Amino acid sequence: MSYFYRLKLMKEAVLIKLPFTSLPLLLQTLSRKSRDMETKNYSSSTSGFVLLGLSSNPQLQKPLFAIFLIMYLVTVVGNVLIILAVYSDPRLHTPMYFFLSNLSFMDICFTTVIVPKMLVNFLSKTKVISYVGCLVQMYVFMAFGNTDSYLLASMAIDRLVAICNPLHYDVVMNPRHCLLMLLGSCSISHLHSLFRVLLMSRLSFCASHVIKHFFCDTQPVLKLSCSDTSSSQMVVMTETLAVIVTPFLCIIFSYLRIIITVLRIPSIAGKWKAFSTCGSHLTAVSLFYGSIIYVYFRPLSMYSVVKDRVATVMYTVVTPMLNPFIYSLRNKDMKRGLKKLRDRIYW
Repeated sequence: MSYFYRLKLMKEAVLIKLPFTSLPLLLQTLSRKSRDMETKNYSSSTSGFVLLGLSSNPQLQKPLFAIFLIMYLVTVVGNVLIILAVYSDPRLHTPMYFFLSNLSFMDICFTTVIVPKMLVNFLSKTKVISYVGCLVQMYVFMAFGNTDSYLLASMAIDRLVAICNPLHYDVVMNPRHCLLMLLGSCSISHLHSLFRVLLMSRLSFCASHVIKHFFCDTQPVLKLSCSDTSSSQMVVMTETLAVIVTPFLCIIFSYLRIIITVLRIPSIAGKWKAFSTCGSHLTAVSLFYGSIIYVYFRPLSMYSVVKDRVATVMYTVVTPMLNPFIYSLRNKDMKRGLKKLRDRIYW
């Protein structure tokens, strides 16, 4: 019985309710908040937010539209190919590729939350997003983004067990444990997102409703609030440290253990072989966490519109686009799986 077939049987026995249990509560709260705003007689211009986008230069809108459309299509096609290759090749039915296929799915969802709306805004004059739509976008974006970070941590644990404890690999990384790690990643991420958005929904917006960003991110929206955001910032920073730093520390600990173990291998060839299995994952982690740390782990007073836009594009668009290339170009198993998938399509 294959690894993925056993996982499928286990998934059928587990009712996964994560997005569906938290979204109704979120939508109910946001609808109530939206009605409260309307009763306060805000003008029509303040019934939603205006997304400024990457550039306000009219001459750049169409070139930017073309660039990001191509990047989005490459992201979707590349990650779909990774998913199909993993599920169609029995030799890729292992924990590492199970997590990789789920990471590809999350990357597709992650970019789909942001890029299509951004593409519409490139060709639109209004660039408006409703209050509820803004907070829903924020919720879904954070849920999939956080799940990405936990999946990267799960992949680091997989490499740790494979290199440091290979004799017990099949026992430790069995289908049940992998499924629990996936469910745990989704649960923590959705609860974190729900908490953050409910916190944001308590803020008041009295003056400018122009978000100097291309989507509803936490820091740009906080800058617009006329409420006292000091307590919100403190809670957000503390909770973000707990939720986002945990998988990052897990990755750091895993690779420290891996380095110590690999250095004990006597032959250079053995050391290179062990390290080569981690290269793709380390590259993806560096791209993802490098930009996230730059954007989110700074006080609101140090927020820079231009620099943060560039850094945010890196982890919301560029990294999901590059992940299929990172995990396939130097990976013989993935190349074989993609070739097998190509042969199936053409035959």
